[in-house]
Amino acid sequence: MKPIAIFRHFAVEGPGYLATLLDRHGLPWVLVAVDAGDPLPATAHDFSGLIFMGGPMSVNDDLPWIEHALNLIREAVAADIPVMGHCLGGQLMAKALGGVVSRNPIKEIGWGQVDAVNTPVTSDWMGHLPSFIAFHWHGETFSLPPNATCILTNAHCTHQAFVFGPHLGMQCHIEMTDTMIEDWCEVGAEEISASNSPAVQTPDEIRAHKAAMLPQLHTVADALYTRWISRLKS
Repeated sequence: MKPIAIFRHFAVEGPGYLATLLDRHGLPWVLVAVDAGDPLPATAHDFSGLIFMGGPMSVNDDLPWIEHALNLIREAVAADIPVMGHCLGGQLMAKALGGVVSRNPIKEIGWGQVDAVNTPVTSDWMGHLPSFIAFHWHGETFSLPPNATCILTNAHCTHQAFVFGPHLGMQCHIEMTDTMIEDWCEVGAEEISASNSPAVQTPDEIRAHKAAMLPQLHTVADALYTRWISRLKS
């Protein structure tokens, strides 16, 4: 099987639990560290799937790699090569496929419930799980691309995840590990302190719940990631 390409845009926002699951399934993957200056591949056809992680930048920023990333997503979708995005990655997918990325009315940071949208597509991806506690760290959101289906929502952000064929774009984070949470709380402490939002938790609040929340989050990640990898190209 061709490797899966994982695109990292910020040093502390790597694949996390996703890497653990891919290794468990014996699936080859390569990290493209965009934050460290790695060049983006010339084509999506060298990979069985593409995964885009998060980052503090906006897809609307004038960064040299963004247009290339959007084109890779479009090429993969046209070739039916599965694409998955987390937060910034989901926003890249939405923009590449015709959606719009804009400021969310409320900034979300920390643990928060997301609810499954009652559609057959949701059941196909989520089974019968009605809701779960996800991790959040975003101030922007995406509109749905044409023909995409929203499968997750919550009170603060209407579009928490969408599906387009074998492709999954998420605003929320399901890839979190204990180490990632600690790193984000440290790196993002100033952003948290400056935020005036009812959906932003303090680092102490985030840390207080991680022991209880992470095992449940990994159960959800197992389901969604396993569903995604079932469609990988050989």
